[in-house]
Order: sequence, then C-alpha cells, then structure tokens
Amino acid sequence: MVKVENLRINYQKEIMGIEGTPRFSWEIQSDRRNVLQQSYQIQIAGDAAFAQMVYDSGNVASECSVQVVLEDFSLEPLSGYYVRVRVTTGDEQSAWSESAHMVSGMLTEESWEASFVSAETPEDKDDSKGTYVRGGFRVEKEVREAYACCTALGVYNLYINGTKIGKDELTPGWTSYNKNLLYQIYDVKDALNNGANMAGAMLAAGWYKGLMGFVHKRNNYGCQTAFLFQMLIRYADGTSQLVMSDENWQGADAPIVFSEIYDGEIYDAAKEIKDWSLAGTNTYPWKPVETLPADKTILHPQGAGKVTQREIFAPRELLKTPKGEMVLDFGQNMSGRIHVKAKGKKGDVIQLNCFEVLDKDGNVYLDNLRKAKQNMTYVFAEDKEVEFYPRFTFMGFRYAVIRAFPGEPKAENFEAHALYSDMEPLGEFACSNADLNQLHHNILWGLKGNFVDVPTDCPQRDERCGWTGDAQIFSRTACYLMDTYTFYEKWLRDVVADTPEDGSIPHVVPDILTGKSEDNWLVKEGSTGAAAWADVAVINPWTLYLMYGDTDILKKQFENMKGWIDFMEAHATDYIWNYKVQFGDWVALDAEEGSYFGATPNDLTCTAYFAYSTELFVKICKILGKQELAQKYQELYDHIVETYQKRFFNEDGSMNVQTQTAHIVSLYFKLVPKAAVEKVVEGLLRLLKKENGHLVTGFVGTPYFCHALSQNGCLKEAYELLLKDDFPSWLYQVKMGATTVWEHWDGIKPDGTMWSPGMNSFNHYAYGAVGEWLYRVASGIEADEANPG
Repeated sequence: MVKVENLRINYQKEIMGIEGTPRFSWEIQSDRRNVLQQSYQIQIAGDAAFAQMVYDSGNVASECSVQVVLEDFSLEPLSGYYVRVRVTTGDEQSAWSESAHMVSGMLTEESWEASFVSAETPEDKDDSKGTYVRGGFRVEKEVREAYACCTALGVYNLYINGTKIGKDELTPGWTSYNKNLLYQIYDVKDALNNGANMAGAMLAAGWYKGLMGFVHKRNNYGCQTAFLFQMLIRYADGTSQLVMSDENWQGADAPIVFSEIYDGEIYDAAKEIKDWSLAGTNTYPWKPVETLPADKTILHPQGAGKVTQREIFAPRELLKTPKGEMVLDFGQNMSGRIHVKAKGKKGDVIQLNCFEVLDKDGNVYLDNLRKAKQNMTYVFAEDKEVEFYPRFTFMGFRYAVIRAFPGEPKAENFEAHALYSDMEPLGEFACSNADLNQLHHNILWGLKGNFVDVPTDCPQRDERCGWTGDAQIFSRTACYLMDTYTFYEKWLRDVVADTPEDGSIPHVVPDILTGKSEDNWLVKEGSTGAAAWADVAVINPWTLYLMYGDTDILKKQFENMKGWIDFMEAHATDYIWNYKVQFGDWVALDAEEGSYFGATPNDLTCTAYFAYSTELFVKICKILGKQELAQKYQELYDHIVETYQKRFFNEDGSMNVQTQTAHIVSLYFKLVPKAAVEKVVEGLLRLLKKENGHLVTGFVGTPYFCHALSQNGCLKEAYELLLKDDFPSWLYQVKMGATTVWEHWDGIKPDGTMWSPGMNSFNHYAYGAVGEWLYRVASGIEADEANPG
C-alpha cells in the first residue's frame, strides 16, 4: 500500500503569509521496497472539504516530489488555500494525502491602506515603557473569513475583543527594520463578535528602539514604537470590509513601565486599564495616536518560523546559597522567561534576577552578564493571586535569584518557559557513551537558546547579536538538528539588506554596529569584511542547498555571494586576502596571554576562506547554469590556490605556519598540494601530540578538526579527540555540568574559577559545530553534492 505523507508548502505544514510561487514537497510511504513515484496530482481548494476547487494539476508524469512548482497556478491576495496530493507508482495509486494549509500575503504594497499608529512622541525616545493602541469597528453580517495583517516598529501582542491572538512572541522579530520589515497574518474569524468589536496591541521597545549591542546605543531604527493593523473581512454574502489602524485609533501608556531586551521588564499592575481591548470601555482618558510615515515597499509576510513558547521546566531545586540568597535551579540553560504564580497584597513586589551559573562557592554569579540586568519585576495593585511573566523580553538563564516575593516562595510558584523560533525537530543522536549523548543535548540546546528569531552569539549578556561567524560555523550542524531552512532564509534576507555597496558583509546582522560608535575599537577599525564571518554570504546558502536540494536560496543570494567574492578579490594583494579588522582563529588557546586572537596568521585564515568561498561560488554558478561566470571564478580560484601553496608551504611539503588550525583549514578546504597531503597530516598529528592529544583551536579550526582527521585516514585519532574529557575538550564542559556549549573551552576552570567575565558566555553554540561530525561521520548520514537534499 502506498501513502503520501508530510505534505509541505515551502517546508511548512501550514504557512500564514506567502508571497511568490509556493513550492510543494511530500514523502512516499510503502509496505514494499523499491517503490518509485511515476506521477503526481495536486489539487488546491478554498475549503478543507475540497468542495471549492480552484486548481487541479491533473496527472503529471514526474518522479519529482521535492520543491514542485505549479507554473500555471497563481495566488489571490490574502486568501486561504488547502492543498492535497496523490501519486501513482506503477499500477498503484495512493489515496489523497492529508491537506496542508496556506494563506497568501498582501502581494502588492498598494494593498496597504493602514497607517502606523503610535502612542509615543519623539520625546519618548529614551523611554522604555510599554504602550497600548486600539481602534473599534463593527461587524453586522455573517463572516466567511477574516485575516488580520499586522506588524510593529518595536515588538507587539495583538488583541481582539479581550483575547490575545496567536501563539507568536516577540513579533515581528528582529530584522533590518528600515530595509526589511516582516508582517504577520492571523486568521481572526473566530475572534469577531456581531456588533461592536475592538482591536488593539500592546507595544514595547524591543530591538527597534531599545538599547542594543555592546556599543550600548538605543533608537537604532527609530525613536517611537508604532503598530500597523489591516484586517480584511469577507462576508458570506460576497461583500468585504477593511478595518485598519489610522488617525482615529486611541493610545495610552501600558502597565509595562519598563521593557528592554537586556534588562528585563517591570510591570506595575496599578497602571492596568481594565478590559482595554474590549468594545464599550471608554472610561479611561485615552489620547489620540500619532500616525507615522513608513515605506510599505519593505513589508513582507512572515509565513512561519516565528518565536513561540516551547518546553516548560519546573524548578529542579529551590536552594539557599552560602550567602543566604534563595535561588531557583531549572536544570537547563535556556533562552526564555519565568512564569510566576503568587498571592500578594497591594504594594507587594515579585522580583527575579536571571543568570547562568553559580560561582565556585555556590553563590550567584552575575559578572558575565556585563551590563545586562535580566530582571523581571511585578508590583501588586491589590490583594489578589496573579500569574505573571514578562512579555517583551527574554533571558539567558538556568538560575534565578529571588530578590523579592510576597510570603515564602515555593518551587511550585515558578515555571521556566523556553522561547525560540518555531522549527521542526529533525536529527536525534544516541550512543552507549552518556557524556557524548549529553554533548549532543548541549549542542541542541545551544541552538534553541540562540535561535530566538536571529542566530545570535549568546542569549544572556548585553550583546545577543547576529554574529555572522557563529552562524556560518554552526549552519551545517543546525540543519541536522532542526528544520532550519525558513529560519536561515529569513535571516539571509537581512544579510543582503545590510550589505554595503562595496560587497563587504557586516560582522553582525542585523547590522547595529556600522556608524554607531567611534568610541568602540571594532566599529572604529571596521565593522564589515572579516574572513569566516563574512563568508556566511556564500557558505550558508550553499549549506542550505546541500541539505535541502533547493536552488531557490542560491538564486536569491547569488548577487550577494558574488559581491563578497568580488570584494575579497578587490582587496587582495597578489591573491593574498586580508582586510582591516580580522578575528582570525578567535579565542583559540594558542593565543598570546590576554589576547582573543589565535596564533594562526590572518593572511592564512583569510586567504583560505577566500579560496573556499570562491570554490563554492564556482559550483553555484554551474548549478545555476552560469557557465561563463563559472569559468571566470574558476580561474580566480586557481590563482588563489597557487598563491596559497607558494606562500604557506615549504619545499618539502610541510607548512611554514605551525598551528593546528593552519593544518586543519588547509586539509579541509583542499588547499594542500596532492603530493604534500601525507606530510601535512603528519604535521597535524605531531601538533596534536604536542598538546597531549588536545585541541588548542578557536572558531576557525575547531569546526573542521575531526573532519580533517577522518577524511585523511585518521578516524581513530578523530574519535580520540572527540572523546577527550579533560581540559581542553568538548567533554570537559560536560564533566563540569554544562547543559549548553560554552564560549570558552575553560569558561569554568578545573579549580572552579571563571574565565574573564568580559566575555564568558555559557550558551554559545559555535564550538557545537562538532555536531555535524557526529551526523556526517559517526552516524554516516552524509549529504551528496551530486544529489543534494
């Protein structure tokens, strides 16, 4: 019996907001072997019963079941569709699959008639308060369907008739707001009432105007929060109604008196406006809103991948530290927030301070948060029992110290809720080694903790930026762990948006560094164009193609890739590439005392990546049928490799840079002369032996270390390296009780003391890039360039 399962539209079971041409994929299940699809039939309807058929492909002779495009089907604006498929295999035809659901977006910027409305003024630019905006409307007929499209300058929750709409959090997420702003679509039919209705939003500063980045600048995109709302109601009689935010809406301050990404949230219940999002509640002195001008051409629907609440953790322990502080231990380092249930009196306060680790004496350790406060505070307005959680921030934490609480706190008063982007779990790994299983767990939770809408470096300190190097290093591992296509596709759009005209790629995306602070050395010396970091422009799209077999991402990112290759070529000297600020083998253990920069020279790491990205770009040109460009960049690649080999290899085939990372990247990127491969492998083994079998690599060398060994006849040594459990090693962190991957090999030293608090994250996924080796080599699940996906 043949069945069709897992029908997907653009990799999703349901997509609420699609623009462009949808692509369909499905899987075939059978109780027999060697069953191949010979044809498919796709039907699309306006209802789940498929009574309102809008498209039927008929029987299409094709073996293709991945990224199928219907050339003769086009979407209508803001319309819901149900899709199903069946296939034939020889003399057998499957039943219809379960349906998948999609809703189209606005499709054109001219469709937007609503205005951005704000309850703030420019004078509020340094204020981190929350605000309400709302507007009333009437429904007088039977509703067939209703879709609300909304976004914000800031972060928002949508309410209709007293109910929060959707499960999304921190919408519209973080993008390069002035170049690329996402809007969300919600099916709100069931939220509407006959007669009077009220729509509204609660807003906060978020990434838009809040203090962001280690340069500590606020108002990076604007100085007022604002909300955009447009709802299309289609009635059963065939008529329609448009409801939108405009100058008639009202605004007010919300009970969230302070909300920032880094510092947390303060909620004063005395400032609540009862039933603020219900029709007929006009006793409060609402004020007129301001309408703000905005470019509607940058609006795009976010159909999937939004941040949502995920796992829930009860406290593992409510402990008392040696200093006498009450601390909650949730047993898992995560990104999220804490939900509190408590009974208090007017004026009572709940205050929690979230953090990652205890110090060597078992006391609260906050120093590695730098200036981030990670506080959450609730002030009671009356005697009552409440449930409280911060709405517009997130914390990086395992622990929370209870600074204030009405009465005696008990463990059952608290829950930790993980927050991260909605992605379907894919890979699982388990073996007979419990420490290795824990390492895999830590790698997975490093992803979860740092995939809160953008791929960040860390979720706890005053940084949390989309560092391109971390994203590049970890991308292959991420694709094994979760279905990350939608997540990366969304972020790569901002890589394009924030790339300057010269083609250099920012260190962080969204780019909140360039031009922001001449006082910071990194911004002053250059905030774009770092090897391994900027190469995300080529490596991440290539990785998505390799793992998903989807050329669409290559087409979308092609000019950005080409611009980066051209930038490197323009700034290379005789094909040796180096430029302004380089991070090199970041935080490698062979760095000089007090330095973050590893011992491998920048000329080598930069030129190695110059070659690697150019090689990948040649492949991409061929895949997209751009043969002339492929030839041009093949010649460039050949020149780079020739120069690299002359510069970094001795006549006897050994390398003149004696670091582990120099040998690793030369081997993995295939830059070693064929006759010298054995010599270079011997050199790497010698350097490994010199460190008693330990790595001393940083961000550049670590991801490829095990590959460089296993691909060159040293599988035993690769496993020995992986299974080391004393410092420095992956399993050392496991032995020290880690539940996520650390930024430094010795974030906590064997004697319990800490690495420098200035940069010591305990949730930093970069070194977790070894996860791809667990899948590709240890498990044997390898992608095939000839048959990607």
